[in-house]
Amino acid sequence: MLVYPSGIDVSSSALRFLSAWLRAHRRQRGTRWRRLTTGRQALLALAHLRCGHTYAQLAAGFGVGATIAYRYIAEAVEVLAALAPDLASAVKAVSRKAFVILHGTLLAIDRIAADRPFHSGKHKKHGVNVQVLADPFGRLLWASPALPGAVHDIKAARSHGIIDALTNVGLACWADKSYQGAGGTVRVPFRGRWERLSTGQQAANIAHARIRALGEQAMATLKPWRLLRKLRCSTNRITRLVQAILTLHLNCTNWGRP
Repeated sequence: MLVYPSGIDVSSSALRFLSAWLRAHRRQRGTRWRRLTTGRQALLALAHLRCGHTYAQLAAGFGVGATIAYRYIAEAVEVLAALAPDLASAVKAVSRKAFVILHGTLLAIDRIAADRPFHSGKHKKHGVNVQVLADPFGRLLWASPALPGAVHDIKAARSHGIIDALTNVGLACWADKSYQGAGGTVRVPFRGRWERLSTGQQAANIAHARIRALGEQAMATLKPWRLLRKLRCSTNRITRLVQAILTLHLNCTNWGRP
């Protein structure tokens, strides 16, 4: 296999952050020697998450076996996922904000037609449902565990306890029509054909859409991670991958700057 130098559009703060936590993890486990230093292991994991390279490709580039590359990446993902905030912590952190934005997305997966629980009728493809919360500026705050793609957004929100958590602290939440009937503090646009809505309802829907559009910025922070564009791993690992990326986003700055 040919090997060539390449670059990753990830900030150096992400590399330093992950390296520090891997170093602490090795000290805790009493690890004496590894084929790769913590810095190289962090770079290996970031290359996998950001670029979506296979274990064989990364193993060749870093001079290790594919099995070792898999173990190193899995270890780094576990370390990062353990640092991701849970729903209670995220809601507590933004309880004084004016509102939050709730949005659901489908992360595509590599599955056959027989895997019906993961097939989304709305998107006409297989995937997993992930709910995200964003602040009034469109910054990503929290991402939920992954559910099968066939699960509707409102059912996913209720399953994760998002609606109850927001209602308990009295925090307003803006969401799209997929959350119609959610209740609590969740606000959704008026339903119906545009020409059948009153002038006031049309104006309310326009204002609602402008606010909700900020939630797309939060979703955009996940899209540059090419691994999430087409997940080919076990569905049991997707939650940890999303949480790992969330941790990097919340703790590192200057994304896109080497």
